[in-house]
Amino acid sequence: MSDTSTRARRPFARGLPLAAPLRLGRPSDTWFKPALSVVVASAVPHLALLATGRLDLVMYTMAGSLCALYGHALPYARRARTVAGVVLSMSAGLATALVTASLTHSTAVLVAVGALLAAAQKVLCDATRIGPPGHVILTFVSSAALFAPQRLGQVPAHLALTLAAGAVAWLVCVGPALIRREGPERRAVARALEAAADCAADPGPRTRNGAAAAVQSAWQCLLVSGRPTPVRRSLERLVAHAEETLAVPPPDPDRLRARAALVRTRGPVPEPPPGPATADALYGIDAERAALRASGGRRAARRTLVRSLGPGSHLLPVAARTLIGCALAGYLCAALGVGRPYWAIVTAASLYQANVTLTWNRALQRTLGNLLGVLVFAAVLPLSRTGPLALVLCCLFFSFAAEALITRNYWLGSVAVTPMALLVLEFGGSHPAGELIGDRVLDTVLGALAGFLAATLVTNRRAAGRVERALEATARARTEAETAYAAPSAELDRARRALTASLVELREAGDTAAGEWWQRALPEQELLAAEQAGHRTLAATAQRLGPAARAPE
Repeated sequence: MSDTSTRARRPFARGLPLAAPLRLGRPSDTWFKPALSVVVASAVPHLALLATGRLDLVMYTMAGSLCALYGHALPYARRARTVAGVVLSMSAGLATALVTASLTHSTAVLVAVGALLAAAQKVLCDATRIGPPGHVILTFVSSAALFAPQRLGQVPAHLALTLAAGAVAWLVCVGPALIRREGPERRAVARALEAAADCAADPGPRTRNGAAAAVQSAWQCLLVSGRPTPVRRSLERLVAHAEETLAVPPPDPDRLRARAALVRTRGPVPEPPPGPATADALYGIDAERAALRASGGRRAARRTLVRSLGPGSHLLPVAARTLIGCALAGYLCAALGVGRPYWAIVTAASLYQANVTLTWNRALQRTLGNLLGVLVFAAVLPLSRTGPLALVLCCLFFSFAAEALITRNYWLGSVAVTPMALLVLEFGGSHPAGELIGDRVLDTVLGALAGFLAATLVTNRRAAGRVERALEATARARTEAETAYAAPSAELDRARRALTASLVELREAGDTAAGEWWQRALPEQELLAAEQAGHRTLAATAQRLGPAARAPE
């Protein structure tokens, strides 16, 4: 570990941005995939219920349909397991909520159960790194079910509807594998090539860390994609090429971008120029893939997951914030006589990000989006009440719009999510528009205030400890990579990928801690020195030069 001196920083409450969180960004390159998937997965059960005259059951089928939002960045083999797990998790949360609602009408008990479910769902999604939309959808469904009229005898049939709709969502998510089997892998490799091109065009810590993360994501995507087909083998060569360019930047970064564009198409995968480490990388990834498939590799993955949920986990402070914030929001709304406190619970649960600064950003985005969304709801409500089909079409439209807009900025997506959530209530019968709008505005404001208050009061001093552990892990990985230079190529390549993963974790831990309040000073200079040393080691091993190439910058 570097002995570079650290610059002390006072652990105080930092300034919070106002304009930056609301700026629009570029849309995701795959925004249309979850948008179209959720529309198709919702349309099938919606239209079936419309044909049978049972639109009052939409809440239960919608729980399964929303599972179509998950897993779109994963290769299809992993996606099939992930979406199935989401469907089962959704059903488990819904079952807990429905049984609780059928056994008690106590608002105090219902809010407590809703807060506990929200905290558990937050921790589970963060530990498994499920990705967007994370725990928010699970919490939305389970919290709404807690306050829906329910009898114990109805629970099995309602869960059956959820599972049936979840099966449709699973087919929608996995079905494209029949058309383009390696589509997710192609996109991951294209992102790695584009990030490597950005790094070559504008070298610096930001682009270098971004490129390392993109390369690591591409390797992980290929590792879990299944057996190595000819297309995947060509993609592996391209990732190895992208990794090599981080050590020796190419004179023409546009060539990397051109290859990325070809990778995204349906045509043949372009062949990269021969590199000294390509054969070693392919040999190494085969050995790593075999190790992951072995029983020992699966047991190690389970142990890692269990450790991430253990008593010393850095996720526990965020879980405590979720629990306290959701409970506080629900009880405040109940005390003020709001009939649907679950909206406040969901608002509070949606705020919690990796640190206080990001939570503040989400609070701003959620509040603005919801307030604008109730205006959109007021405008479309007369149209939705012209008939059941119009109501169904409005919900499908806002489902698509939410996913189409949310990658630009969360507040923009919330403008579409809010009317969709309010229109779902219309399936069970008409409600006074003024009451719905007033309750939603009050719930949004109280939920955001209570949620952010909990985030500021529940300290996360483990963020700095996570940085220290990441520094130690990076130092070990760097030493192992240097030691493995004289080892067989497969062992060296695994050590290089382990070092890349540790650098990605180090940057994530540093960014998380940098936005946290009330903690001890962070070793900023040590972080920078560890990243620089790690990237120098990666560059040296990529060029097959050995430890002697690690000259100071």
